[in-house]
Amino acid sequence: MTHSLQADSGWRVWWQLTRPHTLTASFAPVFLGTMIALQYSLIDWILFLAMLVASLLIQAATNMFNEYYDFARGLDNENSVGIGGAIVRNGVKPKTVLNLALLFYGIAAVIGLYICSLTSWWLLVVGAVAMGIGYFYTGGPYPIAYTPFGELFSGVVMGYLIVIIAFYIQTGMVTLEASLLAIPSTLLVAAIMLANNIRDIVGDEESGRKTLAILVKRPAAVNILMWFFILAYVWIVILILVGILTPWALLVFISVIKPIKVVQIFKRFTEPLKVMPAMKDTGKTNTFVAFLLGIGLLIDYLL
Repeated sequence: MTHSLQADSGWRVWWQLTRPHTLTASFAPVFLGTMIALQYSLIDWILFLAMLVASLLIQAATNMFNEYYDFARGLDNENSVGIGGAIVRNGVKPKTVLNLALLFYGIAAVIGLYICSLTSWWLLVVGAVAMGIGYFYTGGPYPIAYTPFGELFSGVVMGYLIVIIAFYIQTGMVTLEASLLAIPSTLLVAAIMLANNIRDIVGDEESGRKTLAILVKRPAAVNILMWFFILAYVWIVILILVGILTPWALLVFISVIKPIKVVQIFKRFTEPLKVMPAMKDTGKTNTFVAFLLGIGLLIDYLL
């Protein structure tokens, strides 16, 4: 048995249960939305931290719902590839995973109430929808993750919506500029989900899932992933050309080697274990692009 399939122990079990490589999908949009807001108003850093913690908790809880329901439906076993499988490989009780996810949701809800009390109670509706999608992504009778719409929902909620909420709680408004700047994050969060589905395409097909990767077949799915990356970078260049962004946004191209490697790995290998590095680099691409774009906005603000 390879090291990648060995059971973790101690604190590593609980850390891996959160699926840490996906948590960047929460941090990056919050940071980007806050840096966009910096162009309009001073930043309330307490609100920023509250939003960040709530987003991380919701993402971690979503991952745990995924862990629980994959086990409940018999999709996880001791040979499952990836950093999930804490139930089947590490002996964590399924009920413990579910309760921990619900606890994280509860804490996030309390933080959300705090944010609403300082901004707008309309955010309760938005937050409830986001949390509902997080649950029904793998929970409920018709999980979103088992359909061709997983990339769409994850991209819109974890990419676009979090950027907009992070922007809104700082400024009290939603602008066209903020929406346009959220597009790269939307595409790259969707890319994280698509990369995951490409890796799991064989097992998912055997279990009856109908993901986008399964419907279009693996070669086309890899090409779609490549275009998610291309469009994210090209979109930023377009925003520079039309004057919405300054050339400082070109800092994002420091990260371009990551998506190139991702596509190369997926085109060269099909075995789940061999494409695991591509999974991590897809998450890193999302983080680096959002972070570097935010840094570009910060430099422009300071200058």
